[in-house]
Amino acid sequence: MGSTMLGLVKESREPGAVLKEVPVPEIGHDEVLVRVKVSSICGTDMHIYNWDAWAEQTVITPNVFGHEFAGIVEAIGNHVFNVAVGDYISAEGHIVCGWCSACRSGNAHVCRNTRSFGITAPGCFASYAVVKASNVIHNAANLPLELACLQDPLGNAVHAVMAGDIVGKSVAVIGSGLIGLMSIAVAKACGAGQVIAVDINPYRLEMARKMGADVIINNSIDRLSTALQEFTEGEGPEVILEMSGNPEALKEAIVGAAQAARVSLMGIPPSEVALDMSQIIFKGIRLEGITGRRMYKTWQQMKGLLHHHSLDISKLVTHTFTLERYEEAFELMQSGLCGKVLFLHEATSEYELGNLVRNEAYQEV
Repeated sequence: MGSTMLGLVKESREPGAVLKEVPVPEIGHDEVLVRVKVSSICGTDMHIYNWDAWAEQTVITPNVFGHEFAGIVEAIGNHVFNVAVGDYISAEGHIVCGWCSACRSGNAHVCRNTRSFGITAPGCFASYAVVKASNVIHNAANLPLELACLQDPLGNAVHAVMAGDIVGKSVAVIGSGLIGLMSIAVAKACGAGQVIAVDINPYRLEMARKMGADVIINNSIDRLSTALQEFTEGEGPEVILEMSGNPEALKEAIVGAAQAARVSLMGIPPSEVALDMSQIIFKGIRLEGITGRRMYKTWQQMKGLLHHHSLDISKLVTHTFTLERYEEAFELMQSGLCGKVLFLHEATSEYELGNLVRNEAYQEV
């Protein structure tokens, strides 16, 4: 291991990024150094790359970004006892304090002192990354790399779906981005009744159908509130998972929701959203914010779904790039004509990618 490595850096507070030589990070007494094998681009990374209002308010620069990965432990701190060199791991991306009231009451995922891996702390779009030993998630030896690196966003989907009763319920997923697509698969795996997928992108709507959606709605054609009620016998969906962050879609979803519906919000709006509070109050709608994964309940639920083959999200991975071709990768993500886009890091072979090379949707580019 040299003293420097290639890292994709958000160097200045404007659109774009820079691939450059940066120092290999040093570990503290409670941290581990990971050789990154595979990483993937998230919607949050798109916010950072494009540099929108959310990024301006949230992201620290300069910083190596990226937070979805799988890799091999290269070194451990002298106070680390739960991780060994050679372990195959991923990691929880929220670095929390452990002592605030949220952390001490089972709500560490909303710790007010959170630092976020790849957002306000150095991330994984590099050869090596450092994570807290307490955040390490050990992967089963037979879990393919391409699935292991998707656990962070999959955890968001699991958290959103399982934040309330789901069995037998009608569910609308607003926004068929990657976490929305995962939510469709998770909802079906967890016993949802009818699942409705909503988007304006025909490519993504077709992917939604492949992930198990019973109904697809293109809300650039159909008024969303009307369509939601039409496909639920006039009642509206009992559960709405808002993954788009689109203000108009959220307003329409509330109008179209069932009485006493649960509306879980994960999409990040670009600005403030004005809602008709009378709809929420008199329909008895429960609004809730979803951020990250419940630490570590969501991870246990997710492992149960993955390890017992109740859930298959391998079809979501459609393209891979080397880190050197990051501009093409982000351009493809921007187009919306892809599923999950992965970066293959040094010494990662097709053989190691397991199921990926057998996936008909997969394209090496």
